[in-house]
Parts: sequence; structure tokens; C-alpha cells
Amino acid sequence: MAHMNQKCAAWVIDLLEIQPNDKTLEVGFGPGVGIELLTKAALEGYVAGVDPSQEMVAQARARNATAITSGHVDLRYGSAESLPFEDNTFNKALAINSMQVWMDAAAGLREIRRVMKAGGRIALGFTPYSGQQKVGLSDRLAAAGLVEAHVVETDTGFCVLAIKPRPDEGQMQSNIGTE
Repeated sequence: MAHMNQKCAAWVIDLLEIQPNDKTLEVGFGPGVGIELLTKAALEGYVAGVDPSQEMVAQARARNATAITSGHVDLRYGSAESLPFEDNTFNKALAINSMQVWMDAAAGLREIRRVMKAGGRIALGFTPYSGQQKVGLSDRLAAAGLVEAHVVETDTGFCVLAIKPRPDEGQMQSNIGTE
């Protein structure tokens, strides 16, 4: 899993334009490869994550032990549908090859929106073996209250990007790009 998702994670992190002070959440972090990449991009920021597998949490904690000890990283056992973080905490969020296995994707997307700051960006990346279809993804993010949802594709996968609207944007939603 670590090897298969590393390239996609690097690409998605690049699409999110992670800055040194970003507060970033990864949902379904698996063995922690994406978390490791995020800590290198957000050198002075905060990286957190949840994963529904105790085994993956243990592997990710081992892989990122130094960053956890320094307080830079917080990895927890949990699900997308019930994120253990305060409202308006993160300005970036991502999930790699995990949304298709969430118990309730709509609830998971609403939870991500809840913990995101206004103007925060979300990216959901998928490799061809994920089984996830592109069709309808932008609509699913829009239904969760995210705006500017659009799909970006490469020959090795695709990513759907969206933004949590600022209060002055109201519920104005715009779907841009290809589905």
C-alpha cells in the first residue's frame, strides 16, 4: 500500500500547494506515507490524520515517530464520518484511495467540511486500482457544501478538488472542469 499510493499522494499534495504553515488533515492515511510527505511540505505547520485500521495507525505512528514526538503530527484511530477534531481547524485536507471505502461518503465529506476553515481546500486522489468512478464526484462534493469542485486527471489517476466557501460566498456553488 505504501509503495502504490506514494506517487498519488505526492501528486495530490502538490495539487494542494501545501505551504510551510498549513494545518493539514489526511483521512485514511494508511501506513503514513502521505503524512510523511506532508510533514516535509508543512515544515512549520500541523499535520493530523485519522484511519479506521488500528494496524495502519500503528504503522503510520512508527513511520512518523519523530514528527509525533515533536508535536508536529497527530495520528488517531477513527473514521471519516466522525472526525475527532474541532470545527474550522484545517486549511487543507486530503484522502488517497479511501473515500470509496468510507461507511458513508456523504457524511465523511460533510465532516471534512466541518473541520475545514473557510477558504480551505480539499483533494481526493484516486489511482486506477481504487475502483472509484469520476462521474458524479464533483456533484457529491457540492452536495456536501463545497464549491469549485473539479476533476484533474493524469495517466496514473485522478483527483477531485474543492473549496470550503467563505461566509460571504454563501451557498453559491460552481462546478468547473470535467467529470
